[in-house]
Amino acid sequence: MNSDELQSVAENLIETTDIAGKKSIELYEKGLKKIIKPDNSPVTNGDLEVNKIITDKIKELTPNIPIISEETVDLQKKNILNTFWLVDPIDGTKEYIKGEDEYTINAALVVNYIPTIGLVGAPKKNRLFFTYGKGNSFLIEKGKTLKLDCKKKTEKGKVFAVSASDEPSSMILDIHKKFKVASYTPMHSSYKFCVIATGEFDFYVAKERAYEWDYAAGHAVAENAGAIITTLENNSFKYGKDDYKNLSLMIKRSEKLDD
Repeated sequence: MNSDELQSVAENLIETTDIAGKKSIELYEKGLKKIIKPDNSPVTNGDLEVNKIITDKIKELTPNIPIISEETVDLQKKNILNTFWLVDPIDGTKEYIKGEDEYTINAALVVNYIPTIGLVGAPKKNRLFFTYGKGNSFLIEKGKTLKLDCKKKTEKGKVFAVSASDEPSSMILDIHKKFKVASYTPMHSSYKFCVIATGEFDFYVAKERAYEWDYAAGHAVAENAGAIITTLENNSFKYGKDDYKNLSLMIKRSEKLDD
């Protein structure tokens, strides 16, 4: 796909992501039906209905590109794809079940192992992020579309991090110390990536955790806004691994985190 085609596909998914977000809230308010998957993680009728809304639209827009979704993937089969969609209909299902507001709806198009299109809906925060290439990341909020550039919005001279855990490991805390992190805020789901794209936070680091569909859409939004994303070993972070498992991760808002 060329850049115009990527833009068209991304923009055609905005309304769908918004509809899926509204459906997730509607189903929560009616009372969710929950089951426990074989890996002991929960899944709800909200996850499944949102998945159908998103994947049906993707099939319509790009019928020849495979879709890998958290809710339908067969982890016994090794991935051999380099261009494919990654969908996580509800990232943060536990938070969704509790009625919290940080869960997200995610779709990303990976092209030659790199997430290029990304849509991240945060319906309870009334925010929708989308991207379709370098320099083209956006936030839709309060009826306005804002271009994202990772420009710092917090106090200069200090580094503010997000964390996947309320109590980060000693390894993560050591990295925070190395990068002079003043404070960290626990945060769930791919929303962590997006608040670095907006400049509301500066830094996120994680050990190997989760799966590619948890990261890809947020990764695209943040990196296309200007964030620097690597592994902890400073290697490029690519997708399409045969087991879909993520490597370690470091996201920097910019090279100079405190400015």
